[in-house]
Amino acid sequence: MVCFIIEYGTANVNSFNRGEKTAVNKKELLDRCARDGAERILLARVLDKLELAQNRGVPAHTIFLSPGEQASVTGLLNAWGRPQHFFWGGYPDSERNICLFPAGWQEEDGLLSDPSGPLAAIQARFPAEASLTHRDILGSLMGLGITREVLGDILLPEPGVCQVVVLRDSLPILLSQWEGAGRWKVSLTELPLDQLVPKPPQVKTIRDTVATPRLDAVVASGFSMSRSKAAGLIASGKVALNHRECTKADRQVAEGDVLTCRGLGKCIIKEVPGQSKKGRTMLVIERYL
Repeated sequence: MVCFIIEYGTANVNSFNRGEKTAVNKKELLDRCARDGAERILLARVLDKLELAQNRGVPAHTIFLSPGEQASVTGLLNAWGRPQHFFWGGYPDSERNICLFPAGWQEEDGLLSDPSGPLAAIQARFPAEASLTHRDILGSLMGLGITREVLGDILLPEPGVCQVVVLRDSLPILLSQWEGAGRWKVSLTELPLDQLVPKPPQVKTIRDTVATPRLDAVVASGFSMSRSKAAGLIASGKVALNHRECTKADRQVAEGDVLTCRGLGKCIIKEVPGQSKKGRTMLVIERYL
């Protein structure tokens, strides 16, 4: 996914995506956009940050958001009137991002390059033979009592080296309390964001045809399974379309859509070139390995 998405517009609580002109308050907006209690709390906090930036001229930002939470926040902000905001995780194509609401006087470039901005990074060095995984690092950090919402992406650029993006407020805690992962001791330094080294994702290109670009057919093609198994995964809530859970097997899939399946990973529909000679829909899918 793209690391930050610029959304310009004028916030207007009387304006919706489709031009509706119905007066709406925050409660009504949350009723409309939130699918459950947890999402409602998240979106209410996002609106609080937005109002802080708009009404008091104070730059504000959210906690780190997963791709699914970013999709939820985008839907909320579209309904609010697309106020100025962007998602940022410290480097291009980051997965976990905060949502930033700049003050009216701020420029985007200055905000992202500010050395005292809301994000910071730590570089951790372990013995090369440690062979630590993403899960090992995350477990050791959360063992300190740190919640996932203050941690961004965890990068493993080379053996024995780990880079972690964090909310700046949490930086002193990590530098003073993170002593190691498993039985391996760690050496820590603060790292400028422009020195983060993300690895390019490994992808497999799949070229296939389906009778119709329904969700179950495309999931079956992208994850190499039968259509009946794909339909079962969809019905059980394990499949997300554009980072939102989708339980409708007949939902149509289009170019650019992102499919995720719990336990299997992610696919992106890169192209839908058209129809084959036999009338089937051609697909070019990138599956992340």
